Amino acid sequence: MIHGALLIALASLLWATTGIVAKFLFNGTELEAITLGFLRLVVALPFFWLLMRREQRQLVARNPGQTVPGSSLRSLSGKAMLTLTALGLFQAFYQGSYLLAVDLTGAGIATLISLCLPPVLVAILAAPLLGEKPGLLTILAAIAAILGTGMLVVSDMDTAGTLRLAGILMALLAAAVYTGFTLTSRYNSTGTPVFTTAFICFGTAALLLLPVVALSGGFAGLETMGLKHWLMVLYIGVVPTCIGYLLFFTGMKTTPATVSSIVVVLEPLFIALLAWLILGEELGQIGVAGAFILTVAVIVASRYGKAPGASQES
Repeated sequence: MIHGALLIALASLLWATTGIVAKFLFNGTELEAITLGFLRLVVALPFFWLLMRREQRQLVARNPGQTVPGSSLRSLSGKAMLTLTALGLFQAFYQGSYLLAVDLTGAGIATLISLCLPPVLVAILAAPLLGEKPGLLTILAAIAAILGTGMLVVSDMDTAGTLRLAGILMALLAAAVYTGFTLTSRYNSTGTPVFTTAFICFGTAALLLLPVVALSGGFAGLETMGLKHWLMVLYIGVVPTCIGYLLFFTGMKTTPATVSSIVVVLEPLFIALLAWLILGEELGQIGVAGAFILTVAVIVASRYGKAPGASQES
């Protein structure tokens, strides 16, 4: 279990570098956030296609002569494809809103809000939508999360000298979208293999973002990019996206879902630390306290936010 937890922690560290590298790209070029989101998906797709094909061959080898859902794309039911398409829609919105939040505000605060709020929102919304009754600790965690987010906003106003409202709103939108992604995957669990899910989800998101980027003139920013900037895009697509997900799912094989959900909380903490060390972003005393409260709220929501007997998914 320790080995698996370390792999998940490493995945969280790699994911945390996304916002840092993205901030360098936005500061050094005229690349739009939505264009970077599209490029990230395009770079990652071939990698996930290879992993999907390996996954399919393994399914066929384990079930000779049988048609197992996920052993090929044709074997997936219409309901499964509809669910995966919906997840792709959420992924497209998340890529755009999260990266835009990083561009408009700090990488640290954008990630803390975008990634720490969803587990708490899921724990609360699971009651009316999935019938998972929240306990007292879950309700307290939600209140704490709101308080922690408010403290982060106040801290950002103090350090930036102004209210970067657009960036905060984009981070909140990203959190809401990710909440929808999680609830949809939990409500409509199709049993589709992991990397088949990733390939279809990322592929759908890329197809949805392509016309948006084209019609909005997002590709014009590519002219301002040099070799080092393309290497940054390649890094975001390969290292935190592909390698990060591979490490995460490998670690999940030997790590309980509850433990993994807590270890993943390291990602926003990693990015807050990296943003301070590399970008010089400071949360201030109020922000640090808010980040701590928000992190504890996420751990509580992840640990106690499921009704007894409910399946635990990450």
